Amino acid sequence: MNIHEYQGKQLLRDYGVAVSNGRVAFSPEEAVKAAKELTPGIYVVKAQIHAGGRGKAGGVKIAKNLDEVREYAKELLGKTLVTHQTGPEGKEVKRLLVEEGSDIKKEYYIGLVVDRATDRVTLMGSEEGGMDIEEVAEATPEKIFKEVIDPVVGLTGFQARRMAFNMNIPAHLVNKAAKFMLGLYQVFNEKDASIVEINPLVVTGDDNVLALDAKFNFDDNALFRHKDIVELRDYDEEDPKEIEASKYDLSYISLDGNIGCMVNGAGLAMATMDTINYYGGSPANFLDVGGGATAEKVTEAFKIILSDEHVKGIFVNIFGGIMKCDVIAEGVIVAAKEVGLEVPLVVRLEGTNVDKGKALLNESGLNIIAADTMADGAQKIVELVG
Repeated sequence: MNIHEYQGKQLLRDYGVAVSNGRVAFSPEEAVKAAKELTPGIYVVKAQIHAGGRGKAGGVKIAKNLDEVREYAKELLGKTLVTHQTGPEGKEVKRLLVEEGSDIKKEYYIGLVVDRATDRVTLMGSEEGGMDIEEVAEATPEKIFKEVIDPVVGLTGFQARRMAFNMNIPAHLVNKAAKFMLGLYQVFNEKDASIVEINPLVVTGDDNVLALDAKFNFDDNALFRHKDIVELRDYDEEDPKEIEASKYDLSYISLDGNIGCMVNGAGLAMATMDTINYYGGSPANFLDVGGGATAEKVTEAFKIILSDEHVKGIFVNIFGGIMKCDVIAEGVIVAAKEVGLEVPLVVRLEGTNVDKGKALLNESGLNIIAADTMADGAQKIVELVG
């Protein structure tokens, strides 16, 4: 789950981590009101969407007075921002962050990620912060420094100071920077984040070290422990089909293809998508119904697939272990009858209660094409859609 920059900064503020001062606004009038509550001078008006690269896309404006704040707010609200992270469709701006301008002396990058290679949380930092940090990581990876964190001990003061020295933080501000990093790790750890990025982290003219931006991703599997984080969820930033899937505990991700997939098990779902691609097709989604799905859950999953107007065919690929094939069959039949199935449907069932499941499908009166193997099913649905 992602949250907006202003929400991430409030979270950091709650933990005593230094951030730039700002207010959220949902209209030009609120933007002006927010600016009036800040220290007079230069203001920064920032589009709030769940994507990076806003600056390069024109989503960050520098205002010299309240009139310009209003002007930029009008310009940004309702605008569709297209960045390297949004895809060509972009994201509509529905809220803004109005901040006090900062006297920036130097920009840095600092972040925390879960490193799958070491099975550890890793602190990453660079003195080359700002809008081009991706290019820095690709062209000059030696400028990215890492500190692997022991999960028992946590981030130590020594590691934080060493990172500050490696990043060439001015010597008299090393302890401030280390305190910032320790606070950042505390938020990351206690809130079960999966990624936290501060880009840029800045040193200001009055010798402050603070976050000028804040990106947070949280582990969905831990959200039951953090009701306060769940309340920050912005449904406008998410695909409606993915929102609906989350209500039924379905693992669903919308893709750009035209073949809907319903599979049990993440590994089998990935293999199914790969097989469809191999035979020249394009998956419209990743959908794992899980091992303990009910007929109702399967019905809802089927409805979600069919709600995608780009879907021209569906491939149901079930290997029944804990999941019983007859339960899948019941869900498919109910959903197909409810929504009025008008696209080709290929079903491959194998495993627990497979004969019962196949019998249910055969007796349903629906136009269902049976497949013996995953490859056979993928081939058939690609041919039918193509």
